[in-house]
Amino acid sequence: MGENGAGKSTMVKVLTGVIGKDEGTIKYKGEFVDFTNIRQSQAAGIAIIHQELNMIPHLSVAANFFLGREKLKGIFLSEKEMINQCRKALIDLKLNIDPETIMRDLTVGNQQMVEIAKSVNQNADLLVLDEPTAALTEVEIDSLFAIMEDLRNRDIGMIYISHRMEEIKRITDRVTVFRDGEYIGTVESQKVTKDEVINMMIGRVIYEAPKLKSNVKPDAPVVLEVKSLNAGNKVKDVSFTLRKGEILGFAGLMGAGRTEMARLIFGADKKDSGEVYINGKLVRISQPSDAVALGMGYLSEDRKRYGCALKMSMANNCALASMDKYTKNGIISDKEIEDNALDYIGKLSIKTPSVEQLLFNLSGGNQQKVIIAKWLDKDSDIIIFDEPTRGIDVGSKSEIYHLINVLADEGKSIILISRELPEILRLSDRICVMCEGRLTGEIDIGEANQGDIMNLATMN
Repeated sequence: MGENGAGKSTMVKVLTGVIGKDEGTIKYKGEFVDFTNIRQSQAAGIAIIHQELNMIPHLSVAANFFLGREKLKGIFLSEKEMINQCRKALIDLKLNIDPETIMRDLTVGNQQMVEIAKSVNQNADLLVLDEPTAALTEVEIDSLFAIMEDLRNRDIGMIYISHRMEEIKRITDRVTVFRDGEYIGTVESQKVTKDEVINMMIGRVIYEAPKLKSNVKPDAPVVLEVKSLNAGNKVKDVSFTLRKGEILGFAGLMGAGRTEMARLIFGADKKDSGEVYINGKLVRISQPSDAVALGMGYLSEDRKRYGCALKMSMANNCALASMDKYTKNGIISDKEIEDNALDYIGKLSIKTPSVEQLLFNLSGGNQQKVIIAKWLDKDSDIIIFDEPTRGIDVGSKSEIYHLINVLADEGKSIILISRELPEILRLSDRICVMCEGRLTGEIDIGEANQGDIMNLATMN
């Protein structure tokens, strides 16, 4: 465990030969090793299950299973042999997955299970799981942990990287903590407290008081009104209002339609029907650029796919939504863009060696801060935060919570979508609950509790 940027992923890259070490030794199975590429570490029995899965989505499960080590009959692929061996390996881990299914048609959880079965089939003795539960449902997490227990019983060792504090006692034996690239310590999972681990991770105590009452002024004007929004079976007759300076939380189970609703409002997907009003005026939003021009910003739950340009600099990412501001007579001022980025590095405590650093090289939490900087630079009045703390550490979470509250205090209006109920309860002034595409209830924060929210989230 450790904050984003603590060195966990770098350690794994060194261990598996992706990058070289400067000094030190690695001892594996009683022997000193120095892998120079990932094929060597794989051949030695070390496998990594990445958070962003390495697969070819349009190929079958079996084809992905044997990718790079295909079974041949003469010069032809022996598809039947690959399907049969893949099926046997999946059944061995009690996985009910058809090897002929196209990979993209599986849930993220099942895609991950295929990767694990593939690694076990390659006789892995050490499995490295990097944020494996970040995109999984509770049922899929239970299945993953059951498989991990089975692998433990087979004497397969596992390095488990996670930001979820509640998973420590449930699945691990020991916890090793990194901070700022340094080893802090190793503790027994069953003997250490959550607060002790957090203190090791960040070197300071974090306390976030739950919100007991709304901070929205009684006479705050309505800045956004959505009426009867519909899109097939995903979003059904959703209506709500958002006031100036309000944090409006959207809770619900996976597949409730919250992200789909947000994408409709922002023009990323096409609605079947419904109306959107901004400051009392009916607006037409047919694409994201229309929403941006009307003062809206959207932090997608899939930041790497929809929220940023990973191969561009941190500075250019900050300026992406307002490039016109830095352009005169067709010439972009790199100096102004870099000065702007330096300003946000200070304001948002973004950890980066320079403004020229590619976003790809920043940690998840710092990438998220850069995306927030992009919408702050555009001076958006309405900002949709869709899973703003997904995949980031407890320290960065606290900083983003503080930032969202500061934005609301400054008069920005926030729609907060989160799968984490404590997060919704900690930040929201009012909570809307969705189930199967419908809005099933609305609760003021002063009356909200997890039980009532879950009842509404399971109301068909």
